[in-house]
Amino acid sequence: MALIVQKYGGSSVGSLDRIRNVATRITRLRDEGNQVVAVVSAMGGVTDKLIGMANELNETPPERELDVLLSSGEQQSIALLATALQGMGVDAVSATGRQAGIVTSGSHTRGRIENIDPSMLQGYLAEGKVIIVAGFQGVTQTGLIHTLGRGGSDLTAIAVAASLKADLCQILTDVDGVYTCDPRVVKNARKLPEISYDEMLEMASSGSKVMQSRSVEFAKKYGVVFEVCSSLNNNPGTLVTEEHPAMEAVVIRGVSIERSQARVTITDIPDRPGNSAKILGALADAEINVDMIVSNIASDGMARHSFTMHTNDLGRAQAALKPVLGELSPDAQIETEAGLAKLSTVGIGMRSHSGVAAKMFKALGEADINIGMISTSEIKISVTVDETAIEDAARVVHEVFELDKKPA
Repeated sequence: MALIVQKYGGSSVGSLDRIRNVATRITRLRDEGNQVVAVVSAMGGVTDKLIGMANELNETPPERELDVLLSSGEQQSIALLATALQGMGVDAVSATGRQAGIVTSGSHTRGRIENIDPSMLQGYLAEGKVIIVAGFQGVTQTGLIHTLGRGGSDLTAIAVAASLKADLCQILTDVDGVYTCDPRVVKNARKLPEISYDEMLEMASSGSKVMQSRSVEFAKKYGVVFEVCSSLNNNPGTLVTEEHPAMEAVVIRGVSIERSQARVTITDIPDRPGNSAKILGALADAEINVDMIVSNIASDGMARHSFTMHTNDLGRAQAALKPVLGELSPDAQIETEAGLAKLSTVGIGMRSHSGVAAKMFKALGEADINIGMISTSEIKISVTVDETAIEDAARVVHEVFELDKKPA
């Protein structure tokens, strides 16, 4: 008997017919002799509808109340799915984040899982029940409802799998695995049979919408092997697991894109210790996540700091940085540029193969695609390009590295 934790996204439970389909899948898995815990998102569109209702009543709805409101979407889903399973003769029970023992910390609407007390879940499993857990939510030490932000249901599933020491965690969604690039952009993108935690983490942080990066980080930290697969068919998915030596034979695993990027540059800053900390500290205090960071010093000793972020954060970033400018220099200025996108190539094979960047930049240059900022890690190369050119850029890089072909 295996213990399997499954996560079903909003599109997988987006209608009563799809809820019945999920119930049928869970029943089949249970009938094969497995113990099953399913983590479920709100029905597709419900969360946006709830946010819209709150915004109609208050242009800036309080985040504490948003947590209470948004958590109801998942509670609706778990009750409906448990009801469907019981209608099929399956002994199923629903559990909210609180009942599942998920304890959180951090700001409202952006909670972090601190720990899980799995005793209630273990008790239900011992009774032979199928458990349906509400994703995206937990409870603070003081008893307040807390939502986990984007990708929260994935994180819930990984955390529940870790706490229960599950044999397998499956992230079921409307795609059937991790591809070498978004198939909607690159038509001949190929599904990957496996990918390492680090590669999946880099792709997630570079724009891949399959998983949020913090869910992958959690899985790596606790050694949770998980599979990304489709809830609409039974095709094999992509296994996300520890790196093994054979993986390095593949130089580039995939290409990811992230749209709606903006660049902020602060110019004419004296090259003094602590200035970078003041800039990034102001952005951190405003809870703005920066991505690519490039700094350089001119011959006159003045520095320039550039960084990218989501376009939606551009206005808040400018507001947060303006008070800092006077502390840096009377001549410091802020320059901004929107309409950018980020293109990233990822692969642990970069560690042992040279010339990847040169090959990538040459292909983009021959396609007359100009690159802006460049950022690298041990297994990733990222560049900014004009957003209008991002799809062409992805196709060019995918082709030059022959990612449509299976490795020899």
